[in-house]
Amino acid sequence: MTELELGDDEDDGGGDFAAVAYREENYWDVYQLPMALTQDFKGVLHALRQQPSISGSIGLLAIGDDFFVLVRVYGDDVSVFLSDVTASVDWQLARDVLEHLDIDVPDDEDLDQVLPAGDMSVLADLGLDEMELGALAGDLDLYPDEVLASIAERIGFQQAFQRAVDTMG
Repeated sequence: MTELELGDDEDDGGGDFAAVAYREENYWDVYQLPMALTQDFKGVLHALRQQPSISGSIGLLAIGDDFFVLVRVYGDDVSVFLSDVTASVDWQLARDVLEHLDIDVPDDEDLDQVLPAGDMSVLADLGLDEMELGALAGDLDLYPDEVLASIAERIGFQQAFQRAVDTMG
């Protein structure tokens, strides 16, 4: 699958993972979230609100080989980014994200393009601008876990991210 080797069967959630990243003082912590949260957007929001952080908590979700979601909770503010709106046709989590963003599930004629939705500047203040995030989301040669690893590297928590991923087995 990818260098992170998260699994090989998307139907049973084998490639799915959810993690939370947050910064305390001058270092980042990244922890795996329960696997059930890869199917529960409201649960992800609840879990992120529980984390202490000086810059908000960041949820990183990879769903199989199909898409990823970034969620940032900072106080009462919630920013969400979905890498591919067409995932909402097959995945409840993607539909829940679109519902949160107040965006309709795409029609059949709109399914030929992979387009992101949500806040492209979700991580801009941490060093990942809109154009970079858009380019990563649009790179069809990268798996979702690879994109999230690249994002973690750019922001500065790649080692903590890799440790969290390694705990998944």
